[in-house]
Amino acid sequence: MADMERTFIAVKPDGVQRGLCGEIIKRFEHRGFKLIAAKFLQASEDHLKKHYLDLKDMPFYAGLCKYMSSGPILAMVWEGQNIVKLVRMMLGETDPAESKPGSIRGDLCINISRNIIHGSDTLASAKTEIELWFKPEEFVSYTQCSTPFLYE
Repeated sequence: MADMERTFIAVKPDGVQRGLCGEIIKRFEHRGFKLIAAKFLQASEDHLKKHYLDLKDMPFYAGLCKYMSSGPILAMVWEGQNIVKLVRMMLGETDPAESKPGSIRGDLCINISRNIIHGSDTLASAKTEIELWFKPEEFVSYTQCSTPFLYE
């Protein structure tokens, strides 16, 4: 389908440590999105500084990069129509206290510094983040059997 978009999602160290990877994957699968790449890794602080480069002038930048490199993360690429916008809605606000019940952060988080998940905020940042975390040969191309039941 030509109008498919891709987005980058990462379950942060707090989400991994709390055993929430399966719950998070389940929510994206139940929505109808397709997982096309995934890896479980502990990223270096230098890699995370590249990932969060747009936040380099924020006072929390150094601490964020250090925290994100402190433990394993689950990095993923998901595909679907209008996925960046829909995933941002599913995640909830960056601050869990402002997130609605039903959203990932609204249901599973308390503190802004431990908000369990990262998701690309625009198509442009999704493209940049995907290229930073994945090589072309790491993507799996397949057709979901549910596709005709999700899209016209």
